[in-house]
Amino acid sequence: MPPMTRVVLAEDEVLLREGLVGLLTRFDFEVVAAVGSAPDLLDAVRAHEPDLLVTDIRMPPHHRDDGLRAAVALREERPHLAVVVLSQYVQTEYASALLDSGDGRHVGYLLKDRVADVAEFADTLRRVVDGGAAIDPDVVRQLLHRPRDPLAALSAREREVLARLAEGHSNAAIAARLHVTEAAIGKHVGNILTKLDLPPSDDTNRRVLAVLTYLRTDRSLRDRR
Repeated sequence: MPPMTRVVLAEDEVLLREGLVGLLTRFDFEVVAAVGSAPDLLDAVRAHEPDLLVTDIRMPPHHRDDGLRAAVALREERPHLAVVVLSQYVQTEYASALLDSGDGRHVGYLLKDRVADVAEFADTLRRVVDGGAAIDPDVVRQLLHRPRDPLAALSAREREVLARLAEGHSNAAIAARLHVTEAAIGKHVGNILTKLDLPPSDDTNRRVLAVLTYLRTDRSLRDRR
C-alpha cells in the first residue's frame, strides 16, 4: 500500500478547517497539522515537511494575502512542495504569484465553491502532488484577458530610474540620488527606451513617451487594487 500523502492545512475559519480535515482524512490524506494563521502555517510546514500544503489566501494576522505570501515563501525554500491555495474570489495577481513560484509545477489555485464536489477536489489535490497544476477555469479566463504590463520587461533598477524620470529629475539628479554615475543612468535610460519599444524619432520625445507609459501603467495598477 503506498504511503499516505501528508498535508498541512491552513484555514482561519474553524468550522471550514475542521470540515476540510474530515474530508481529507476520508480520502486517505494524512493531515499532520491544521492551523489558523500564516505564521503557524510557516512553522507547521518547516516542522513537518509535508507533501502538500492546502491554504486559504486571506489569513491572520493581517487578513489580506498572508496565506499566499507564506506559500510563495515556502516554495522558494522548497520548490517541489505541492501547494493548493483556496480563494473566495478570482484575483489574478494572486494566481500569477503562485504560478511564478518554484518551477510552475505542483501548484493549484481553486475557488472555494469548487470544493463542493469532494471527490473531484481530492483528485485535484493528488494531481498537484504528482506534479501537475490546477487553476480554476474562471482564473484562467481572467489571466488570458488581463492587459499586458508594458513595464514587465524592466528590471527593478530600470523601474526605479523611470519613476525618477516621471518625477521630473534629470539624469544627473537621478545619479546623485541613487549614488551611481551619470553614465550608468544614461545606460539605464537607453535600456528602458529599448524595452518599451521606443525607437529614435525626430517627431517625438522618447523620454516623455516612456514617462507617459509609466504613469498610465501605475494608475491602472492602482485602479485594479
